[in-house]
Amino acid sequence: MHKTIRHLQNVILLSLFFTLTLPVYALTTKPVMTLVIAQRMAQACDAKAQSEGWRPLNIAIFDGGGNLKYFQRQDDAYLGNIEIAQLKGRSSVLLPYPTRAIGEDNAYGDPKRPHGIELVPGIVVFPGGLPVKTQSGQLIGGIGVSGATSDQDEQCAQAGIDAVKKIATGLATRPGNVDIVSLITSKGSV
Repeated sequence: MHKTIRHLQNVILLSLFFTLTLPVYALTTKPVMTLVIAQRMAQACDAKAQSEGWRPLNIAIFDGGGNLKYFQRQDDAYLGNIEIAQLKGRSSVLLPYPTRAIGEDNAYGDPKRPHGIELVPGIVVFPGGLPVKTQSGQLIGGIGVSGATSDQDEQCAQAGIDAVKKIATGLATRPGNVDIVSLITSKGSV
């Protein structure tokens, strides 16, 4: 009888332990920038520039942690614009706003406001970089484009974001990750 009570106490304690700690060990899902999405964004950006007859571009796509996921350089794109495209894309992940907004709202928008963001190493304050977010506002990456005018760079970045909205839902899912294709928003959804 004493053994049975002891056994029952152990079962109750173990059940309580697992009930309370199970949520800690549960897998969480998070939308991610996949290679397929990054490549599709670059292809759409490339196609937009070619169809418009713009100067050759450098296209840099980053994941949500600010790591370069994919890079594409069109033939004859200026070498100096490689770094600029990467800075634009990374800036739009680190802050997460369109680089145009970083410049207009923070660096140059109000002369009475203190300036300085434009002096921070690695932060770009002119158009061509856009964050990539889900409809719920979760950041999954950024795209930076350089080579044409800044406005054209931004249009190409937007074309890349718009293109991945149209991908079949199954392409962006991996076990343990949320499908993000149908959730991607325009203009960084700020």
